[in-house]
Formats: sequence, structure tokens, C-alpha cells
Amino acid sequence: MKDYYQILGVDRNASTEEIKKAYRKLAHKYHPDKGGDEKKFKEIAEAYQVLSNKEKRAQYDKFGRVFEGGQGFGGFNQGFGGFGKDFGGFDFGNFGRGGKEGFGFGLGIEDLIDEFFGLGRKSRKRDVNQGEDIELQIEIDLKDTLQNLKKKVTISKKVVCPRCHGSGGEPGTRVKECFACRGKGEVQQIRKTFLGTVTRYVICPECKGEGKIPEKLCNVCQGEGRIDGKEQIEINIPPGMDSGQTIKISGRGEAGRRGKKAGDLYVRVFVRPHSLFKRKGDDLYISLPISLSQASLGDEIEVPTLEGKRLLMKVPAGTESGRTFRISGKGIPHFSGWGKGDLYVKLEIKLPKKLTKKQKELLEKLKEEGL
Repeated sequence: MKDYYQILGVDRNASTEEIKKAYRKLAHKYHPDKGGDEKKFKEIAEAYQVLSNKEKRAQYDKFGRVFEGGQGFGGFNQGFGGFGKDFGGFDFGNFGRGGKEGFGFGLGIEDLIDEFFGLGRKSRKRDVNQGEDIELQIEIDLKDTLQNLKKKVTISKKVVCPRCHGSGGEPGTRVKECFACRGKGEVQQIRKTFLGTVTRYVICPECKGEGKIPEKLCNVCQGEGRIDGKEQIEINIPPGMDSGQTIKISGRGEAGRRGKKAGDLYVRVFVRPHSLFKRKGDDLYISLPISLSQASLGDEIEVPTLEGKRLLMKVPAGTESGRTFRISGKGIPHFSGWGKGDLYVKLEIKLPKKLTKKQKELLEKLKEEGL
């Protein structure tokens, strides 16, 4: 259970003036409009609402925290005797169980704090008319990361209505002021709560916050300015993309309502595993087998590259199995566009499982020589 006195940082015997002073200091520090912690600000405001009121403070001191469900009041039905009279006869429904539904009229403490202190209003909410963002996944081959890649995809989404071109009205008709909000884009709601009468402004349900509506709705999109459709989009995948990285394409998400801003398209790229090469950052790793004679005497071998070409690499005499060589600049291009990673070649001595008669004879001679 939260301690309101501890939240405000005051003693339980603090005066009303001390509580007020502590609240102002903390509210100034944590107010969301000043970059503060909104959750903390709500806590502070909640504590002040109770402790600054003589009757509520007395009830809190006696029965516990006011706004948290459970049995903080020792049971709402027994602890007050005339509770309805003290609070204007409001029906508190299941308030004792806590949660947003506990007030009997659909408001939780967070809603009340928001409404009393004006937190957010429209600034906290995404424009309901703005188009939604779309997320898309694309798979590419490891080889595709070597250079710029263009891929065309077809996406099912909300597109601009071809008849009204996004206006939502029939071509040639006018746009008029919304009758519900008188052009303000928001309407007033008044509710009774146990803290008193709450007045708040919500987005107008008729015009969705625009303040105006078409005189005659488009007969194709029914006033939405958008319809379900498909769009082909060319996606540019730059060199060096790693698996799980995301490309943002602004304005290519869902079309907005009645010409409002479209959402964005987010393309998450996944790189398929390669049969020969393993990628670590922008470096490539490959394991190649060499014979015992190549390792002992030295040799020049061919090394495959991701581009498809083969490079000649010198194997020094006396190379041990597991030794790794670096070939500079033969890895993946850096995402910054400058330079490439490296290719690391690990050599592994491959011993034959079956030996010919001649091979056995030669190995016996080498054995005699101490090899």
C-alpha cells in the first residue's frame, strides 16, 4: 500500500501549508510538460488530493489509502455508515475491488487524475485520423548484402479514395462546419465523480476532430477518404544490412482519413544463412580442408568468396590444423558506406579415412624418418 505522506515527503503531522508546499515543489519537478515522469506526477497529485482535504485526510489516516481497492477502508459497506450521504449519494459499485471499473461509472483513478489536472488531452493521443503504420518482413540472401538491392512488394492496406482523392466528399460538393462540435473538433463531457463534477473535452465522434464534414459523403469511401486496396512499393535495401535491422519508409503506411497524414512503413530485413560462409558483424568466416602434405610442405590454394570469385592464398609450410588467415576487405560492406569487413579462412587438415597400399608405404617411410 502506498504511503501518501512518504510520496510527498512530509511528516504525518505536517500542516496543510507544508503539504501544499511539498506538492508544489514535486509537481514542478515531475510535471510531464517539463519533461518529468508522468506516472510519478500522478502519484503526487493523487496524494495531494487526499491530504489537502481535511475530511479525506482524516478518513485516510483512519482507514488507509483511498483510491486503491482491497479493504483499505475496512470494507466500504460497513466502515462509513452514511457513506452515500457524505459523498452526495453516488453509487460506487465495485470500487472496493480496485481497477478502472471499480467506480461504477467507468472511471479509474488515472482517468480522474488526468481529467482534474489536464494531463495529455489531445497531446497524449495519436491523431485518430492519421494512417496506421505497417510492418513488413523481407528475406534476402547473404550475397544480397554486398550491394544496393531493390525489391518490389505489393501491400494490402488503406489507400486514398480514387473518387474523392481523400477529401471524403462527393466531387464538386462543399465542406461544411460539423453540427456536433460547431467546428471545434471536440465536444464537452460532464461526469459526476466522488471528487466532484468533472468536465473534459473529447474528440468529436462526428467529425473525428476535424471540425468539418463533407456536405455530401463520397459514395465510394462513405466519407472516409480512403478505401481498402493494394499498392506496389519498391524497397531500397542498402548494402551491409544485417538480419533484424529495420528500414523506415515515411508515408507509405495506411492512408490517413480525409487526406490526413499517412502512416509509415517499417521493413524488417532477415538474412538467410549461407551454406559456406558465416557472418559475424561485417566479417565473414569460412572453413577449408587441406591435406597433410599441403600443411606440411606448404601450397597455394583457392579460396571462394561471397561474390563468386576465387582467390589464391598461400599456405605456409608447417601450418597446423585450425590456423586462421585473414583476407582484408573481402567481407560485408559497412552499413556506413565506407569500407568492408574481412574474410577469415580457417584451415583444417583432412586425413583420409582409407589409405592406398602406396600411401601406407610412404607413411611407413616417413614414420621411420621420425615424421
